[in-house]
Amino acid sequence: MKTLGANVPVSRWEPRLLGIVAVTLVMFGIAAVYSASSVQAMLEFNDGSWFARRQFVGAVAGIVGMLVVSRIDYHVWQRYAWPLLFFSMLLLLILILPVPEGIVLERNGARRWLNLGVISLQPSEIAKFAVIAWTAMLAAKKGDQLRSFKQGLLPFMVIIGPMAGLILLEPDLSTTALTLMLAAIIVFTAGAKIGHFLVLGFLSLPAVWISILIAPYRLERFASFVCRYVPFMCPDTELAEASWQIKQSLIAIGAGQVFGVGFGQGLQKLGYLPLAYSDFLFSTIGEEWGFLGVTLIVLLYATFIAVGFRIARNAPDRFGLLLATGLTALVGLTAFLHIAVTLSLVPTTGLPLPFMSAGRSSLLVALFSAGVLINIGNASVGKARPR
Repeated sequence: MKTLGANVPVSRWEPRLLGIVAVTLVMFGIAAVYSASSVQAMLEFNDGSWFARRQFVGAVAGIVGMLVVSRIDYHVWQRYAWPLLFFSMLLLLILILPVPEGIVLERNGARRWLNLGVISLQPSEIAKFAVIAWTAMLAAKKGDQLRSFKQGLLPFMVIIGPMAGLILLEPDLSTTALTLMLAAIIVFTAGAKIGHFLVLGFLSLPAVWISILIAPYRLERFASFVCRYVPFMCPDTELAEASWQIKQSLIAIGAGQVFGVGFGQGLQKLGYLPLAYSDFLFSTIGEEWGFLGVTLIVLLYATFIAVGFRIARNAPDRFGLLLATGLTALVGLTAFLHIAVTLSLVPTTGLPLPFMSAGRSSLLVALFSAGVLINIGNASVGKARPR
């Protein structure tokens, strides 16, 4: 039996469409970041466009990088997967070492950024790309050995486990979970048994629960999710405190109705909704652009994901298939989790909206990933591999 979509080669316009969608999201994101951050930027820096200007600079650099990477043979990431992985692990290790003051930036109690002078870098963003490239390389190499736990999943756990641990120590539980999920998606796509993942997931539950208990802010986020759907478990005062952020997010989205309150006219960014320009950007878009605006955003992401998986399905080789799958999942899964958080469908995390949320590290990695996908797509034009 032939898989749906097999023998339907990638058209020349599809990689271009993927790039156009990425740039459209970036431009839309700059406008949304400006609107969501202008008040806070004016209060902190006396410049309402401070966050938006930084995002614009990152966008220009990222788009140039995307165009350059789109012309580099994607097999280079197969050859340099190990050095890239070790480099990203070194950057993560610097974050937890007692390095001289000023090298590591601490924000809100988390050490997640390296100060490079002209720019601050978030190593965990680089780590996500490195894990995808390395996992795709090794999974493509192992082939049928992935059906065995000892020769299949165990080697991935030995390498990715410590890396995930470094991210968790920043601390950053959401990025840790996302990185592990991306690796799992690639390995599962390559042929690993789902039963192995189910057992590992069950065995990891105690560790996840402990990591939530030892961090008050994680416990509060989890409580806000539980209290919303099981309110009788929480006293009114605790419910109000724990659910404040997500309530403001839902108020913002609900206030937008069909057409939105208008660009720049949203009220939730006025101190009601924390991080309206990053972790809750989708809420701001929902308030100011309404149902039509968020529908457009969802359709753009859906288009990116559909084209990305078509490129993966028709990639010239196994490594291309797995790399494209991982990079598409990086954008799609991050976008889904961000949107799900703003709609109170999952506990609150700190994941950005890809291509859009304020944060130049995540923006650069997203555009970089799009460039690699475009290169795989160009190599797939006119070709279709039977499944």
